[in-house]
Amino acid sequence: MIDTNQQIDELRTLLIATGRGNEDAFARLYDLTRAKLFGLSLRILRRQDTAEEILQESFVAIWNHARDYTAEKSAPMTWMITIVRNRCFDQMRRPDFASVELDDALLETLEDEADSPLERLRQSDDARRLADCMGHLDAAQRQSVMLAFFQGLTHSELAEHLREPLGTVKTRIRRALTSLKNCLQ
Repeated sequence: MIDTNQQIDELRTLLIATGRGNEDAFARLYDLTRAKLFGLSLRILRRQDTAEEILQESFVAIWNHARDYTAEKSAPMTWMITIVRNRCFDQMRRPDFASVELDDALLETLEDEADSPLERLRQSDDARRLADCMGHLDAAQRQSVMLAFFQGLTHSELAEHLREPLGTVKTRIRRALTSLKNCLQ
């Protein structure tokens, strides 16, 4: 997969085929995404054994819910990352969960060698338009959107991070998204 758009298209096709019960498509999807999703799980949980368990649970969920995937709502990798991330957070909330520190050298080996999502975003025409529209937001809206959508913080995590009420954060993001939508149209 040379081109990022080709990669996204292939993952989308595989995910849709998986939703139809195609086991070969699921196996290919697993092969293409397991390393990145395992790396994410390991970075969050900081325990290899638990990260492996969560990865397997996540792929079971991907198999079971692939038919619910909607290409218009999110990129395939974003959809799968959300599943893994949510399962990791659920695991961390368990009273018996204990994390361990991993060697930074090990974490470095898990780095994705592809362009980062932000770098890929900057490369596209749509990204330039989005960046221009982001520049029209006030600083608080821009920060909230960046933390929520590029760093993956939930509204609750964002409210805690910014030390602001949850309602304020939700309203700010909703208004920012409305402004972005209007700007992009």
